[in-house]
Amino acid sequence: MSFREFTKALRHNDVESNLLKTTFLSLLTSFVLLFFIYYVKLRHVTNFLPKYGFFLFFAVLSYALIMPSVKYVRTYKEFQCMSGMMIGMTMGMFSGFLSGFFIGATNGMFVGSIFGMLVGMFFGIWNGKCCGIMGTMEGMMAGLMGGLMGAMTAIMMLNDNLKAAGIIIFIISAVTMTGLNYMIYKETRGAEVQNRDGDFFTVFWSLLLTLITLWIMVFGPRSALFQ
Repeated sequence: MSFREFTKALRHNDVESNLLKTTFLSLLTSFVLLFFIYYVKLRHVTNFLPKYGFFLFFAVLSYALIMPSVKYVRTYKEFQCMSGMMIGMTMGMFSGFLSGFFIGATNGMFVGSIFGMLVGMFFGIWNGKCCGIMGTMEGMMAGLMGGLMGAMTAIMMLNDNLKAAGIIIFIISAVTMTGLNYMIYKETRGAEVQNRDGDFFTVFWSLLLTLITLWIMVFGPRSALFQ
């Protein structure tokens, strides 16, 4: 089953076309929220856009990258052991790394690590449990390591093209998450749909993640490097 068939399914198949819809809905939800809060509150924060704009923008893009895969996994619920372990590991690693990296770049390693670990372990466990305890453990471990490594990478690169590194890391993550969705597509041909999450699911999680990220970046604790 070629990747070209997967790209066709993104346009024509009922389940796969929802991946693109979820991505755009997540982006729309987050950006509408940010524009509203910026007009009401954040435009009065000194140097908000120079300090936080780049990292907040890519954090929102990261959540729009993660949400389609979350819904895709929930559509079928159960996977074979090896596939479920790969799902848990990929979701935990990249959700933890990206969130830890962009929070670490504005608030320091401790806050970035804690936030990245929480986000990574949550999504890793939530999606990895599709194959039982092994996928759950993979998601937990990957989220732990991803959150720590993301924040640490941000701090190590503070004075060495940090923003360029953020763009490269995001692109690699996007390619990897696309590969994960392709794997799920191959594994589920002929499988029965078990669950259909509506648009509210996407809107709710996009709003929640964006709000938490925004609050931590602007008003949350930060290390001495960012005082």
